[in-house]
Amino acid sequence: MAPQSRIDLNCDLGEGAGDDESILDVVTSANVACGFHAGSPGLMRRIVRSAAAKGVGVGAHPGLRDPEGFGRREVPLAPEEAFDLVLYQVGALQALAAAEGERVRHVKPHGALYHIASRDGEVARAVASAVRAAGKDLILVGLPGSALVKAGREAGLPVAEEAFADRGYRADGGLVPRDSPGALVEDPDEAARRAVRMVVEGRATTVGGGERAVRADTICVHGDTPGALAIARRVRAALESAGVEVRRLGPP
Repeated sequence: MAPQSRIDLNCDLGEGAGDDESILDVVTSANVACGFHAGSPGLMRRIVRSAAAKGVGVGAHPGLRDPEGFGRREVPLAPEEAFDLVLYQVGALQALAAAEGERVRHVKPHGALYHIASRDGEVARAVASAVRAAGKDLILVGLPGSALVKAGREAGLPVAEEAFADRGYRADGGLVPRDSPGALVEDPDEAARRAVRMVVEGRATTVGGGERAVRADTICVHGDTPGALAIARRVRAALESAGVEVRRLGPP
């Protein structure tokens, strides 16, 4: 794949798992937890305010209503339910952002919702429809080649394909399940090497030592990965050293 000259660096924030303020000094887009899997109205508004002051793009990070399982436990999900919970959470963040004179730029589903929508076409279309209902200019973030990315394009939404600096990849391009060996990449230097390779060479290292093609508009560092701040700093520095412009999704 052709090398990328520009990339966004995103992080999931407002989940009570890390130093959100310091991470906002490093990343270019913030995925704000919207209260179902984590977060609260006050925390959402504070992150929006800080992100706006630092020029970081604000995005909604809607998840399943599952705070006990951090939104990572898969449950049966009807398309209508997916539509309602995404629209509700995105709308809540939009209202809080408007109160701060800011706008929501993108939507990235969280955890189990992200993975269900990546493979289930009906849920993916419901999620994309909810995002479209919230705003036709909202950027939908999803796994490259997934049902979610396809549904976003079919709905006429701008789409951003996402790669992960701190997660292991399977040979099929999916992420290694979190309860399996190789799921997390916690070494900042290794995460940085992987990020640069994905952006510059269009290749991802897979579990077992293989590789596969990958294309990304945005690179994620999870806010609850151990050492997330150090990883984000190292990833950004390595990308910039490789001549890649790191900037937020969408128009300046």
